[in-house]
Amino acid sequence: MPATLRSLRIRNLALVEQLDWELAAGFNVVTGETGAGKSIIIGALKMILGERADKSVIRTGEEQSSVEALFHLQDVDRINALLAEEGVDPCEDGELLIRRVISVSGANRQFINGCQTTLGFLKDVGDGLVDLHGPHDHQSLLSKEYQLRLVDAFAGNENLFRSYPDVFGRWQQTRKELDEFEADTAGSNLALWRHQLTEIRGAGIRLGERAELESQYSVAANGRRILELTGAGIALLSESENALLTQLGELARLLRELEKIDGQTQEFVQGHERATVELEELERSLVSYQQRVDLDPAALQMMEERLNLLERLSRKHGRDEAGLLELAADLETKLSRGEHRESILEKLRLDAENLQQQVRSIAQKLTRIRHAGAVELAESIRKHLQDLGFAQASFDIVWETLNEPNKTGLDQVEFLFSPNPGEPLKPLRAIASSGEISRVMLAIKTALAQQDLIGLLVFDEIDANVGGEIASAVGKKMQTLGENRQVVAITHMPQVAAGARTHFFVSKEVIEGRTRTSLQEVQGDERLHELARMLGGRTSSALEHARTLLRGT
Repeated sequence: MPATLRSLRIRNLALVEQLDWELAAGFNVVTGETGAGKSIIIGALKMILGERADKSVIRTGEEQSSVEALFHLQDVDRINALLAEEGVDPCEDGELLIRRVISVSGANRQFINGCQTTLGFLKDVGDGLVDLHGPHDHQSLLSKEYQLRLVDAFAGNENLFRSYPDVFGRWQQTRKELDEFEADTAGSNLALWRHQLTEIRGAGIRLGERAELESQYSVAANGRRILELTGAGIALLSESENALLTQLGELARLLRELEKIDGQTQEFVQGHERATVELEELERSLVSYQQRVDLDPAALQMMEERLNLLERLSRKHGRDEAGLLELAADLETKLSRGEHRESILEKLRLDAENLQQQVRSIAQKLTRIRHAGAVELAESIRKHLQDLGFAQASFDIVWETLNEPNKTGLDQVEFLFSPNPGEPLKPLRAIASSGEISRVMLAIKTALAQQDLIGLLVFDEIDANVGGEIASAVGKKMQTLGENRQVVAITHMPQVAAGARTHFFVSKEVIEGRTRTSLQEVQGDERLHELARMLGGRTSSALEHARTLLRGT
């Protein structure tokens, strides 16, 4: 199986205070009385898949609601590559953990493998994990792109399907390079590049020069004030009548006399010596700094002019010094290529033509494989439709050949369906009846049971408004799907529920004035009585009918 949902944990969502659901592989069914809370489970799954939710879903009186789902994946390479692009931790031991938190404050968050992420990215991940079908849900199989993917999955030849996007991508990139190079190396651009390169190289820019000049200019421009300040500092330290260093000499005499009286005051003498050394070093530094100050007006003007030039170039090209040097190198490369424009254009055109031929060749092979697979797929879907009560329905896959190859080849396909004889075939998206589209979807899913791309199928009451015989057929199809992937069905039909490998029952009860929804697996007599309830009551005839349903699965 491509992916399975191991567990679903719900906290404070609508009527659910706490619900921990451990799912089995294969076909799982959920039943319960109307209003018991089955829709909450579907709502929780939709939250995990990235559907928007607000604080209205939070259980009354609580600060936040959370939903957590643990998936097991057989192949983690694709999902780990997707996670890596977003900086999300990879799946370990094939496990993918998704968590949503909805808060009263509106600070909603979503996590994948413990890493916070965006709702949009969560939806991208969820789209590849679960295919959820209900009476009013958008279904992925209605899109032409997804229908083509289904045809490809059924047709096989994965190596060919994998090679096409790579060759197509290289063709598109070469065409882009050709167009850009042809436009860039026009005569006017070459003249501009020469001017820009001459300007930048002529400036003789040196990395780090501007910061160095700005520091020197600041010192030079404030030279007089700097001399005043440093002179005053030196005077205070050593040249004035009451200079600090002179005063420290007097203090040294006093401290040595104190030390003779009390040896414990030796540390005072040591502290004085350290302070004296520090102040003497400060004086030497001020003198040295003062001697480096240059009051040359001509030098100051030269620095101003140099800084103005660097500022003008930086502002003109929108780059700092490093960027300007990089631009100059790029311009030299472009000019060098521009000098060999015709030979480069000829090579790019030849590369593009060769790649286009490869693209068309592979695309035509894809078309032949797809046509052959589509005939077989359509026939299989028609057979499953008959099993599901469409005795005289029509189903076909129609083609449109594109003039230019796109990222999937030269083909567009569309699934067409007509439920009754005499009615024209229509696209699946034009089918108004949710019951019909649900059964068509089930027929397609069954035909593709071995090749479908998504591991978990969730059916939310898709068997609504069908009779017992068709409901039995629906249950059989779900059993078939459950042999190759995980299936979860919310149903009111006992004929469907009886076919499940694992049966869960949703109930609600009032405890201390609060309504609580719970879920538990039912087996043996408990399951028998639940099926009897669904059949209309726990009478002896209903119980016998329930036994018959279970024996028939």
